[in-house]
Amino acid sequence: MSTHVLKVIPEHKDLRLDVYVTQSLPEIVPSRNFVKKLIENGHVRVNEGIAKAHTPMVVGDVVAIDIPANFQMPNYIEAEDIPLNIFYEDDYLLIINKVSGMIVHPAAGRFQGTLVNALKFLSVDLSDVNSEMRPGIIHRLDEETSGLLVVGKDNITHTKLAKQFQRHEIFKKYIALVEGEMEFEEGIVDVPIGRHPRHRDKMDVRFDDAAKESLTKYKVLKRSRGVTLVALYPKTGRTHQLRVHMRYLKHPILGDAKYGRRQTFPRLALHAQALGFKHPHLGQWIEFSCRPPQEFLDKVKA
Repeated sequence: MSTHVLKVIPEHKDLRLDVYVTQSLPEIVPSRNFVKKLIENGHVRVNEGIAKAHTPMVVGDVVAIDIPANFQMPNYIEAEDIPLNIFYEDDYLLIINKVSGMIVHPAAGRFQGTLVNALKFLSVDLSDVNSEMRPGIIHRLDEETSGLLVVGKDNITHTKLAKQFQRHEIFKKYIALVEGEMEFEEGIVDVPIGRHPRHRDKMDVRFDDAAKESLTKYKVLKRSRGVTLVALYPKTGRTHQLRVHMRYLKHPILGDAKYGRRQTFPRLALHAQALGFKHPHLGQWIEFSCRPPQEFLDKVKA
């Protein structure tokens, strides 16, 4: 359980209790509805007394919020009517063409607008092998990366596909726009990746014992005006692997604020274009491929 104590200041005078808590703890509570449930269950106190959701705030009030660990469970992850591009569906799995800017599953401070919120609205069966915050989620794409992602509907499907990912048996093809005109038509980047020694939210090419083997194949598709459209084939699945490897080649992906320069493109110019695997129930190889984002193609028009 986590506890948070707040003191009401003049600018929050007369706000409803549920509104006040939601606005005051935006990175802790996922929604106003979540706060209402806390209040209804006696987990929010005003001046050490139980209060109602509509209780108006008075300057100087002390508000204590207790958040039991089991409140951050699927029942409190709200279904949201967010449009999804369902690229393929059968009785066992979904292939989603994720848009750039969507987080795959809820995490600290981000409980709304995720792929999981959207999936809950569809009321489809989802596997629960992973954390209960990640129903159906077998693998992830970065928030700004668009493209194809597979979701498991049952635990057998999830487990079999997860093993294929672990054994690097999944075919993955990305396309990216990178800075500069790459010299070679194709090549392999085979350098290990580990956590950056100073910036812990970043990865880096490392040669210490903690680094992990990382391999990416690439093939140039088109060069135009100081930019290259390139196909990327990751053979391993390290965090930020493609972004780190392209920076290592001194051709960072356009729009990459973490490993390159954000101002070079309106978004991270990375798209998961193709995904292939052995169907966990049918036993046959299936492969999916979608069109590149139009803005990628426009950037390299002759």
